[in-house]
Amino acid sequence: MEPLTEKQIRSSFVNCTKGEAARLKLPLDFAELPWEDLDFLGWVDPGAPLRAHLVTPRPDGPLGITLRVPGASRTSAVKSSMCQICLTAHASSGVTLLAAPLAGARGREGNTVGVYVCADLACSLYVRDKRQPKLRAGRYEESLTLDERIARATANLDAFAARVTG
Repeated sequence: MEPLTEKQIRSSFVNCTKGEAARLKLPLDFAELPWEDLDFLGWVDPGAPLRAHLVTPRPDGPLGITLRVPGASRTSAVKSSMCQICLTAHASSGVTLLAAPLAGARGREGNTVGVYVCADLACSLYVRDKRQPKLRAGRYEESLTLDERIARATANLDAFAARVTG
């Protein structure tokens, strides 16, 4: 992913107001992000921990989506969960359901779409084996190449973004 400026990020959001985009906090490590290893930028807002954001590159410019993080941690008998973007298996606390308001009038009416995703939104790093899930026993061996895994994660993210933008 090519590095983005703060202005590019803030102007990319499709499912929040301009005021909300102006108030969001960028990742604390924004200046040190490993852009060359990212397929999208994702983070939990340090100023509003019940909000997360992701920005994905598109041919016509970046596309930003704001998401709601669940307020209470879920308790479940499930020992592991899988991210729907990068297909990384985590301990159940490593995957969370994020809800995105739909873009436009449908979102203003309260309609949302959800996705189970790595709680730290570091899918790109998991795909590249630059970050390891805490649940090692649940890691699946794949025969796909790195480029194929990146393409799969990108296609999964694109499908989610298409559901948000309608």
